[in-house]
Amino acid sequence: MSRAAGVLTLSILVLHGPNLNLLGLREPQIYGKTTLAEIDLLLQAEAKVLEVGVVSRQSNHEGVLIDAIHHAIQQHQGIVINAGAYTHTSVALRDAIAAVGMPTVEVHLSNIYCREAFRHHSYIAGVAIGQISGFGAESYRLGLQALVQYLRRKEA
Repeated sequence: MSRAAGVLTLSILVLHGPNLNLLGLREPQIYGKTTLAEIDLLLQAEAKVLEVGVVSRQSNHEGVLIDAIHHAIQQHQGIVINAGAYTHTSVALRDAIAAVGMPTVEVHLSNIYCREAFRHHSYIAGVAIGQISGFGAESYRLGLQALVQYLRRKEA
């Protein structure tokens, strides 16, 4: 955290996992027509309202996401993550989040519990402070709000 004009400034890392770069094109009946660029703009606008910094990264590669989580320790106070399909398969992402010990909120565009059975299990959920799913792009905004509120309560 940094101090700007006497105010504690939070920085949040937002991670988008595999195939989320295809939002707007990919199965719009499930994921909607909002693009990843539009989600990032939504997050920037919300960050301005919340008076926090937001840095977004997308990768289709598990190791790149893990590296971003590791580097977050030096720059950010919390993580919002949509791990995409890695949610249901990656013990490595789960372990990275646990290792850094940063408050993390898991988000999903669709309600993963109303989908295929294999999507009902999340490796991330057990190391996250909360999970928001099923609200489309709004899930990200809600996740950011919840994380910032959590961090500010924790610092008070």
